[in-house]
Amino acid sequence: MPTLPADPTPAVIDDRAGRWAPWVVLAFVALWPLPGIAEGVLALGAIYAAVRMVTRRLQGQPRLLSPAAWALTSILFLGYWLPQALSALDAVDPSAAWTKTAAGLRYLPFMWLVAIAVATPRRRALTLGGLALITAAWTVDALVQALAGTSPWFWSLDQLKQLASQRPLCSPEEAALADRLSGALGPCNLKFGQVLASLSAFLLLPAATRFGRTGWMVATMAVGVVLLLAGSRASWITFALVVAYSGWRLFGGRQLLLLAVFGLVVAAGLAYSVPQLRDRVVRTAQAWEGNDDGVEQALSGRGRIWSAAGCMIQAHPINGVGARGFRDAYPDCDPAAGSTGVWGAGPALHAHQIVLEILAETGVIGLLLWLAAAAQAWRAWRFAPPAARDRARPAMLALAVTVFPLNTHLAFHSTFWGGVTVLLAALFAGSLLARDEPGSND
Repeated sequence: MPTLPADPTPAVIDDRAGRWAPWVVLAFVALWPLPGIAEGVLALGAIYAAVRMVTRRLQGQPRLLSPAAWALTSILFLGYWLPQALSALDAVDPSAAWTKTAAGLRYLPFMWLVAIAVATPRRRALTLGGLALITAAWTVDALVQALAGTSPWFWSLDQLKQLASQRPLCSPEEAALADRLSGALGPCNLKFGQVLASLSAFLLLPAATRFGRTGWMVATMAVGVVLLLAGSRASWITFALVVAYSGWRLFGGRQLLLLAVFGLVVAAGLAYSVPQLRDRVVRTAQAWEGNDDGVEQALSGRGRIWSAAGCMIQAHPINGVGARGFRDAYPDCDPAAGSTGVWGAGPALHAHQIVLEILAETGVIGLLLWLAAAAQAWRAWRFAPPAARDRARPAMLALAVTVFPLNTHLAFHSTFWGGVTVLLAALFAGSLLARDEPGSND
């Protein structure tokens, strides 16, 4: 991995030329309930950003990013994309791997666009404030769903979809299978818990800054209740990390511990009164029964999946089975072939754990490249001045808890969660290495 370039003179940032960037980023996030449209926004934004940056460079106009922000954003992209490219050389499904690799190129100009969206104080306030507003709106929307049974956000999008195509976003049969609070993403896309937990850093930290301890506690309680009802245990761990980091800075260890006890009491009350949540807690408790079946039930079948991932790592240690090749390699590595998994019929689609996913799909080379990118991000954070750390803290926390290795995860090489990951990485790089010199917010 290259090192960050020296930046001895402030970069000239043209705010007026990049005023469109925050709106593209916010539109992309707000449209996550409509993955196809959100992906279209990403692609069009990436094309426009690439064209704008190239034409401005050729015309000698002021650049939209500081050299350091451009370099770190590009390094983080390479840490994500290069493992995919190298894994495609002898992938289990070469055509799918090369298609995935080619499609992944769109993330580079998109990450530049995201970094442009936070490159000046005015743009950064709009982008991060918009993310906080979306997070708060989705939290309130989910609370309404918990009380009324319907998410107003998803219902509105569903009505628009039916007006346009006479078909709902989610069929009644599929919606009936939802076993948890689905929020704005809807019952056919049960990723709401993980998404809200990752975005919660953009709400809790500004709430603490603007409204103090009361604002932080209100936001934490609201998001916490929603995540409990959303039922994703991975999101509970992610949110616990956000609460621990932000709460420690605000309250200190002793008071935070007392608040944690109160939160556990509230969680226990919800678990007792909500059947779906109670079932999930009971399933988790099966891990203490001391037998393999209990542990497997508690892990929702992930023990079997992780064993298969270990088999793939042994068989393809250098560059893995190929990005998104897990499902194709799974049948040959299934330790309980012929039996139906806890998740249902069919192969497992991904490793459900970031380190195992990277190693299984992109091998040791992929893991080393990820670690190299992470080291550059840590180096940039370590040597950044306090003011830069403060403005990048929400994005740093969101990215850190999303890739926290001691948790289970969605598929980082998938279109949806890959887009979330590169968005957070670019927000971090762009915020940390922005140059807020006088006149840059004109």
